[in-house]
Amino acid sequence: MTVAEELPETPETAEEEPIKQRKNGLYPGVSDELAENMKSGWADTELRDLQPIAQVAETAARRSALSARFPGERLVIPAGNLKTRSNDTDYPFRASVEYAYLTGNQVEDGVLVLEPVTDGHEATIYLLPRSDRENGEFWLSGQGELWVGRRHSLTESEALYGIAAADVRELADKLREATGPVRVVRGYDAGIEAALTDKVTAERDEELRVVLSEARLVKDEFEIGELQKAVDSTVRGFEDVVKVLDKAEATSERYIEGTFFLRARVEGNDVGYGSICAAGPHACTLHWVRNDGPVRSGDLLLLDAGVETHTYYTADVTRTLPVNGRYSEIQKKIYDAVYEAQEAGIAAVKPGAKYRDFHDASQRVLAEKLVEWGLVEGPVERVLELGLQRRWTLHGTGHMLGMDVHDCAAARVESYVDGTLESGMVLTVEPGLYFQADDLTVPEEYRGIGVRIEDDILVTEDGHRNLSDGLPRRSEEVEAWMASLKAAAS
Repeated sequence: MTVAEELPETPETAEEEPIKQRKNGLYPGVSDELAENMKSGWADTELRDLQPIAQVAETAARRSALSARFPGERLVIPAGNLKTRSNDTDYPFRASVEYAYLTGNQVEDGVLVLEPVTDGHEATIYLLPRSDRENGEFWLSGQGELWVGRRHSLTESEALYGIAAADVRELADKLREATGPVRVVRGYDAGIEAALTDKVTAERDEELRVVLSEARLVKDEFEIGELQKAVDSTVRGFEDVVKVLDKAEATSERYIEGTFFLRARVEGNDVGYGSICAAGPHACTLHWVRNDGPVRSGDLLLLDAGVETHTYYTADVTRTLPVNGRYSEIQKKIYDAVYEAQEAGIAAVKPGAKYRDFHDASQRVLAEKLVEWGLVEGPVERVLELGLQRRWTLHGTGHMLGMDVHDCAAARVESYVDGTLESGMVLTVEPGLYFQADDLTVPEEYRGIGVRIEDDILVTEDGHRNLSDGLPRRSEEVEAWMASLKAAAS
């Protein structure tokens, strides 16, 4: 990896300060002759036939709804800045969900500002313009276009996103001079927050964050389509994994992680979260993302993974697969119990139902199984009242899904977990049973077995639709599916 000749400047200082040389750069400086040479001889690359992004109508409708919610107030929604991974390398950038949801734009340092006017708000998207060829930024800056790639001009951005665009380097000063009520989404851009420090309150800003989170509870048609794309790619990723389980046995869980990641990067933006590739007793660790353990024939593989689309919508699917293609008797017993619990949970998903209903339905089945197996003393009502099943079920049975894997997390409790399901909501249903390897309260044959089955469920007008039904769930269907994939791969 080569290095740029200086450390990148911040958007606020790009015009005021000269470009700095890297301390240990191999070139001591730039001659006047080279600087002059680099200014000219470049073709006009302005893109003049751009079409708006696919969701431009939806993002406009979302901004309109937000405008109606906060009349007369200036609203500031930043994308966020690059974060340093180590020294002068950065983490891959992912724009804030709030910003991407309202604009469709995904570049660092962007800020959406809704300025109050008589009949609503005027939206402006503040972005870095094209790299400056006069001051050498385009080839000397670590974030210059010859180092990290061309960015859209402000005119191009206006065409793409249907929003007036302006230079973000001028925004901080504008915000410092602004008057009237202001709200900002916090936690993404320290420079923007500093410019507003005497104009905002934590309570008002939190209300803005909550409103934007609740706005995502019900998905529009574009979002549902993107979630289906994410799920379909995820199904193919699971198929990829099954075809190479022999190679994972020869290496480790990392082979599974890398195999699924390839599908996510080829068909989408990334994985929606760290893939859980948990073989053997690692399946009992709910968020096992180290993925450095062995994959052994006779063990189960709990694969919890999701592809994220280019528009940031993610799937979240789990299957628990027998590495050798066949469940043992005890594995099948536990797996089938979880399947039965998931069936009960999915059946409870419908418009008008309480959000908690699917969780309660799944937990009841699991509690019944635990009592039936003699692992906990009944009756079932007592087990549920005291939460005794949680020693082996551990987590809630699902969550909202969308641009975050745990979407809408800032929503009010009364709107989310204590709320009512509506058509257009998308949630996971994911019961599990986990018998830790060191749990002396269960027979030895149970220990080290973890099973979770998770699907992405759309609430429809007349019930629900399983977006991830492209993957089998019944134990016998899973075995047949694995056998067919392995045969096709041989």
